[in-house]
Amino acid sequence: MTAFTVRLPDATAAKLETLARKLDRHCSFVVAQAIEDFVEREAWQLTEIAAGLADAERRDFASKSEFADVIQKYVKAARHEPSDDPVE
Repeated sequence: MTAFTVRLPDATAAKLETLARKLDRHCSFVVAQAIEDFVEREAWQLTEIAAGLADAERRDFASKSEFADVIQKYVKAARHEPSDDPVE
């Protein structure tokens, strides 16, 4: 494992200490978990952006029908209508 120092505003450090106490964990555990979560999320997002850019460079876009399906999904959600999607 690698150790390093992080400087936080006093207010953030106080919130971190409160959270760690409520979780019955050390602050270092909470910080390590937060950093791991951040790194994973950012790596995923950058991978998805790169894939989207590659699709765009290949001019691989959604068809009109696929686009309409996505729009309809959000229209239904806005109206609180049940979706036909079995995953939801």
